[in-house]
Amino acid sequence: MNAPSIDRTRPDLGLVRPRTGAVLLAVAGVLFLAFPLLRPWVPEGVATPELAAAFASGHWIAAHLCGAAGFWLLPAAFVALRGRLAGTRGRAPASGAVVTGWLGAGLVLPYFGAEIFGVHAIARDAVTTGSLDFLPTIDAVRMQPVAMTLFGLGLLAVGASGVLASVAVWRGGLVPRWTGIPLAAGLVLYLPQFFTPPAGRIVHGVLLAVGCWLVAWAVRPDAEGDLDRPVTPVRRG
Repeated sequence: MNAPSIDRTRPDLGLVRPRTGAVLLAVAGVLFLAFPLLRPWVPEGVATPELAAAFASGHWIAAHLCGAAGFWLLPAAFVALRGRLAGTRGRAPASGAVVTGWLGAGLVLPYFGAEIFGVHAIARDAVTTGSLDFLPTIDAVRMQPVAMTLFGLGLLAVGASGVLASVAVWRGGLVPRWTGIPLAAGLVLYLPQFFTPPAGRIVHGVLLAVGCWLVAWAVRPDAEGDLDRPVTPVRRG
């Protein structure tokens, strides 16, 4: 009698269950949309009291924390996607999405920290002293070569993770193939959207949120309780 083999058509219960991954993706979508909606939009070409107040506001911190948290949640959600696609052709690209997602988030988040707390602290000092000579210092923080390089590489990796997740959904066959495309588009466009006006950045936030929600739908279990039953060995003789 041959040894029993595991039926890989059932979800692979790893560190993040599909149900949990769906929730994480849904929350990430909300956070990505909250970023441009909460962020104060004041023209940044000239130092003004209004610009200093915007950088020094609580909305500045809240908005950027939302954006950072969205990147933080994505790789864990991709772990759930990988498990959900066990036994399908989508598992391999989903694994790639996990790796590039973690790499991208690790490279992106330090820059978010400088933007959240560094820019905020400089602006708070400008508001306190009434000085309007704060933009050169902020530009020095934002344009620091190593920081910019890591941030750019991180966004490229995040974009790659979105493409791989889309390919995984396309190949997985659990939902319509196009379901992962909006997420891929949103993550690939994350770097270019910085060069668009506020309205463009808000539209991008909507695209990314919808993309997260669609893939969350793809990750969810097909039936309630399906993931709570043990995997049954399939004997082949």
